[in-house]
Amino acid sequence: QVQLVESGGGLVQAGGSLKLSCTASGNIFSRNAMAWYRQAPGEQRQLVAHMHDDTSTLYGDSVKGRFTISRDIAKNTVYLQMNSLKPEDTAVYYCKLSELRHGGMDYWGKGTLVTVSA
Repeated sequence: QVQLVESGGGLVQAGGSLKLSCTASGNIFSRNAMAWYRQAPGEQRQLVAHMHDDTSTLYGDSVKGRFTISRDIAKNTVYLQMNSLKPEDTAVYYCKLSELRHGGMDYWGKGTLVTVSA
């Protein structure tokens, strides 16, 4: 079993920055991808950023150029640097770890709330 714990959320004014962290623990398969998703009230969960174990990245269109995902493999931690925040970035941000093997599992954190005021 794998546990994911997010941190770093909070209240910030529009134009400001926040950095989220997510640390995985437990029985972590060596090859994995980690990602950040977000879910605003009344909306579906959407991909924010994804990072494969070979450092390739993928971003949602709405955050390209503003958010940066990074990983510290040794610490089993993924980060999300969020700059130029907008009120529409307000959501609960979730961390996900995907095992890269046949039949691999997906694990989710409980989320951290980011609120951007106008």
